[in-house]
Amino acid sequence: MTHAIVLIAAERSALSTLGGELADIDGVAEAYSVTGDWDFVAILRLREHEQLARVVTDGIAQLSGVMKTQTMVAFEAYSRHDLEALFSVGQ
Repeated sequence: MTHAIVLIAAERSALSTLGGELADIDGVAEAYSVTGDWDFVAILRLREHEQLARVVTDGIAQLSGVMKTQTMVAFEAYSRHDLEALFSVGQ
């Protein structure tokens, strides 16, 4: 499984609709509108590493209103839920 975080800069006119469009793309697990230098963050969870280029290049970057993206691929994925389950084994 490949996990990636995609930061997205959007045109002002797209801010009200882009979040839902991002969430509708296969491979995008979650999409957030955020404050700061970027307008949206998309969390990708993909079965195959080869899907990454297709989701970002053919999916996210092609949406109307997307000006720029920056993709970060995760080396490891951690979550509070996973860690709590690990340490509760045998209790």
